[in-house]
This record gives sequence, C-alpha cells and structure tokens, in this order.
Amino acid sequence: MNAYRLKPMNFPWPPFLYGTAILVAFAIHRVAGLPTPHVNATIGWCVGILLIAASGWLYIWAIATRTKIRMPRRAAKHLVTHGPYRYSRNPIYLSYTLLTMGIGLLTSNAWFFVMATLAAIVTTMIVIRREEMHLLARFGVEFEKYCKRTRRWI
Repeated sequence: MNAYRLKPMNFPWPPFLYGTAILVAFAIHRVAGLPTPHVNATIGWCVGILLIAASGWLYIWAIATRTKIRMPRRAAKHLVTHGPYRYSRNPIYLSYTLLTMGIGLLTSNAWFFVMATLAAIVTTMIVIRREEMHLLARFGVEFEKYCKRTRRWI
C-alpha cells in the first residue's frame, strides 16, 4: 500500500483502547484482585489527582495547539512541532496513559498500571506506527528530523 495515501484510521482506536483498559482493570480487580503495595492512601490519592490534572492539562494543551493551526481530523496538512509536540510526538496518547495511571492511584488498583502499559503498547503497534508512516511519506526529511529531536512518548 502506498504510505502517502495511508491516512490515520477512521476509528478512534486510542480512546477505545484506553476506555477498554479502564473497564478491564476494574473488572479484573473486582474478580481477581491484586495485592497492592502498602502506600499511604493520602499520598496515593494526591499523586493520582496530580496525574489526572496533568493529563487534563496536557490534553487541552495538545488540542488547543492543533486547533490554532486548524489541524484536520484526517490526513495531516501541517507537521505540528510546537506546544506539547516539542516534548512528545504523541501528547494526547500520553495524556490517556497518565489518566489511566492516575485513576489507578485514586482507586488503589494496580491493574490500572498493567492495563495502561498494555494500552500504550497496543496504541503504538496499531495507531502510532501507521500515523508515523503517513507523516514520513507526507513530510519526509522534516519528519525524520522531528523524530530525532522529539521522543515518541516522553
């Protein structure tokens, strides 16, 4: 298949994957449980709130950055390299991961960390690699330079 014609997927895989991960984490914890390390509940709760707040802030910042340049939902017309995209090539997916981990700390459910890791791996395999092929075909050397100076996640 021509990588230039390859467009980002129509189905919103990352929200689906992370939503499923959250539901599975709750379900597994309810059925099987998992011994959780003893952490001061107040500290876990505070760190969880901080992760969720950081997730929300990162998500809003990434969406605002894309909105300013009128980024389409389909094929990329611009390579976004400013805002949170200076630090991560996938700040929205990173925000989903932080949100999942934050919920895990709030609920003292270690399965959230397992599921967040699995969701990040599957997102990389199914979504990110396809998006990166599209961006490489579309922007070539400019995208390669961006990849060298900016990490995929953090």
